[in-house]
Amino acid sequence: MTDITYHLSVPGRGGVLDGGAFDPQEDDRRFEPTAGRTAAERVQFVPSPIADPGPLGLAAFALTTFVLSMFNAGLVGSGGEPIVFGLALAYGGLAQLLAGMWEFRTGNTFGAVAFTSYGAFWLSFWAFEQFFAPKVPAADLGHAVGLYLIAWGIFTSYMFIASLRTTAAIALVFALLALTFIVLGIGEAGAHTSISKAGGWIGLVTAVAACYASFAAVTNSTFGRTVMPVKPLGR
Repeated sequence: MTDITYHLSVPGRGGVLDGGAFDPQEDDRRFEPTAGRTAAERVQFVPSPIADPGPLGLAAFALTTFVLSMFNAGLVGSGGEPIVFGLALAYGGLAQLLAGMWEFRTGNTFGAVAFTSYGAFWLSFWAFEQFFAPKVPAADLGHAVGLYLIAWGIFTSYMFIASLRTTAAIALVFALLALTFIVLGIGEAGAHTSISKAGGWIGLVTAVAACYASFAAVTNSTFGRTVMPVKPLGR
């Protein structure tokens, strides 16, 4: 009888996951309906590696943040701002959301929460601008957007605390991002153009920090050694 082997991505686990007899009533997740019961009794599961989704999530976040921050800082005319919406949907939103889902698969709770949340942030930003912003009275728009941004600043602040057990590069990104959200929120809530522009400049620095973290992760992985340091923080 020929053994059938399935390669599953199970990080942190080595060897054959289950070499015992197959019982579809106990665990029908392992049942291969095309193999038949006799063959299914010989099915084995061998782990296969998962590529690190972190560099993708960081790159999606960095690029989208950079482009939006260029407008927030007043370095690019506001007439071109709709270009951000497609980027927020496809790269900052969907790509980062997928990175978050893969982080769940790798068992990285911090990465899963971060990338899934910020992917959802960009998707909600796109949805708000496309469908809901016109429904908010002009007198309330600044306060609503300010509340939205400050709420994300609060979330990012506690994620910053959690990031202190990752790397210095990641912790720097979260510190800068929390500051970006809060400054932009204050600027929007109070209709302070100068404060909003300051938030845009901080956002640019945040994007550069995130870009470095992504570049370091993908480069170090590709070269198989530390080319660009990220300074792991103590646990």
